[in-house]
Amino acid sequence: MLLAWEQQRMDEAVADVFGYHAVQLGLPALDALRNNRMPHRWIASDAAHAGAVVAPALHCEFDALPFPNASIDLLVLPHSLELARDPHQTLREVERVLMPEGRVVITGFNPASLWGLRQRAGHARRGLGLGRRDPLFLPASGEFLGYWRLRDWLRLLSFEVEAGQFGCWRPPLKSAAWLERWSWMESVGDRWWPVLGAVYQVVAVKRVRGMRLVGLLKSPRRKAAAAPAVVANRQRPLAETELP
Repeated sequence: MLLAWEQQRMDEAVADVFGYHAVQLGLPALDALRNNRMPHRWIASDAAHAGAVVAPALHCEFDALPFPNASIDLLVLPHSLELARDPHQTLREVERVLMPEGRVVITGFNPASLWGLRQRAGHARRGLGLGRRDPLFLPASGEFLGYWRLRDWLRLLSFEVEAGQFGCWRPPLKSAAWLERWSWMESVGDRWWPVLGAVYQVVAVKRVRGMRLVGLLKSPRRKAAAAPAVVANRQRPLAETELP
């Protein structure tokens, strides 16, 4: 359910982003760039690849990306920030390698949701020694970043948030039958408590102050030098004095 929601939103977010180079950081099970038409697309991972890889793969650390400054047109981070070794440095690297007016698409788990509440309860049970054998519903590593906290980070790095949305309001249940019974929460949650969705997506644009992208500059045509005007001397010459 959650993966299907993210795949649909990613397809919509990257469809009309144009350029030459697009990179997905993490989660190769999600083909986030399949609906994008850039000629060069990669999937980068900082861990062993799992699932089918549908684009050229690159192994690197997200807080030290092996790309030159201002060289990438689109970066997609599906749950990459919250699982990164250093989320702040990772986002700074994203800002560094993105071209001016380049876009970044970020998805993350919402800590202010039923899913986030269950995750915190699981950590609390483990801390008390009550739930060591009970696996957590979401990945145990990493830190879930709040939606508004992420927007603040982006603003500090001169990003402009273009769009943001939430999804998946059903309770965190493993049974497909029970998930189907709670399907009515999707329409109700989207209308009455949208910020409590289990997952969010943010689309931001890198802005550079003092820079404005324009089209091709037309060189002004050089005018041919005008030929010097010839002015006829219309004054009648003085008659010579006649000799007697």
